[in-house]
Amino acid sequence: MIKNLTTLLLIVFISCGQTTGKQEAKIAQKNISNWKTLKESNYSIQYPDNWDLNQVGQMGTKFILFSQLDSSNDNFRENVNLIIQDLSGKNIDLDKYVEITEGQVKTMISNSSLIESKREKNNNGEFHKMVYTGDQGVFHLTFEQYFWVINDKAYVLTFTSEQNKFSSYKSIGEQILNSFLLSK
Repeated sequence: MIKNLTTLLLIVFISCGQTTGKQEAKIAQKNISNWKTLKESNYSIQYPDNWDLNQVGQMGTKFILFSQLDSSNDNFRENVNLIIQDLSGKNIDLDKYVEITEGQVKTMISNSSLIESKREKNNNGEFHKMVYTGDQGVFHLTFEQYFWVINDKAYVLTFTSEQNKFSSYKSIGEQILNSFLLSK
């Protein structure tokens, strides 16, 4: 169980492409009405029309939304991904899920630092927000995750950014995260 959870929570995606990061974030914020919507039977999410949608299911994801690269020297695409984990028969509630995840961040992510871990509410009900930094290979990353545990399923929505670009992408990343709606 914990091994599967670790694998699912430690997702970092590296891809190639081109365009502009800071400019893209500002443009996307101004044009929310132009955003695309991914609608599935149990959830929906909105994202900028210049972000790429990948639903191949890499590493257990339901989707990954990729930003464009800032320049030809950029090697990391900021991204948002969703993992849905079946917790049937495991007797894991949101508190236990967060406890396991916080422990894994400390032990599984190099140079990790937990910045924020708190309970919040939105249209989907109660969820847990966790922000942490850490290294994955050559990348120094910031992760912002939202967790829901509903009907024996954990929904883990993650925004990942390079640490030095997090302030530029934070607003757009959180707009995407906050557009996520679970179907009731």
